[in-house]
Amino acid sequence: MPRHHLTAAALTVLLLATGTAVAHADDAPSTPPGSGSTAAPPDVDANSPGLKLADGATLAPAKVLDIKSVVEDLSGDERRSDTSETVTFALQAEVLFPKDSAKLNPDARSRIQAIADEIGTQKASTVRVFGFTDNLGSYAHGLTLSKKRAEAVHDELTAALGASGGDVTFQVRGYSEDYPIADNGSEQGRKKNRRVEVSFPKSG
Repeated sequence: MPRHHLTAAALTVLLLATGTAVAHADDAPSTPPGSGSTAAPPDVDANSPGLKLADGATLAPAKVLDIKSVVEDLSGDERRSDTSETVTFALQAEVLFPKDSAKLNPDARSRIQAIADEIGTQKASTVRVFGFTDNLGSYAHGLTLSKKRAEAVHDELTAALGASGGDVTFQVRGYSEDYPIADNGSEQGRKKNRRVEVSFPKSG
């Protein structure tokens, strides 16, 4: 008996002619099988050998993960990052200084005072003040500007801390365009990179 080879198109015509439904590859369900609300959870045998540790094996010690929380103000000018160990404030340069300047704006003092209050709350004995710029201009100029801006914030922090500032050890550095937190290919990204960061350990 001769074999007949039907093309996909001929098979489709044949099935349609006989009233049989035709399913195409792109007619797959939009959700995976069994993902509906009526699907019962699979049974798990707690005594299954595959769930037991091999002889002599032990579980790794429990580890507390360092969860990071990031809060940014509505304008995007200030960002606070918290981990289980440290607090970091990042202030955009535009809210602290005039363009290409290391002289603090009058409005900058209230923002720095808020950071000083948090340093006091955490009873921090070590505070890092790091300045950063974008990638416009020379690296050397950015290095000088970022260091001067970090020093200006440090001086204001010291004044805001008052007598307790004498118990704090400061690390003040400028990093120019190193360590960007956004893409320097856009002005929005460069604005985020022009910043001063103040970080210190949490108490306890």
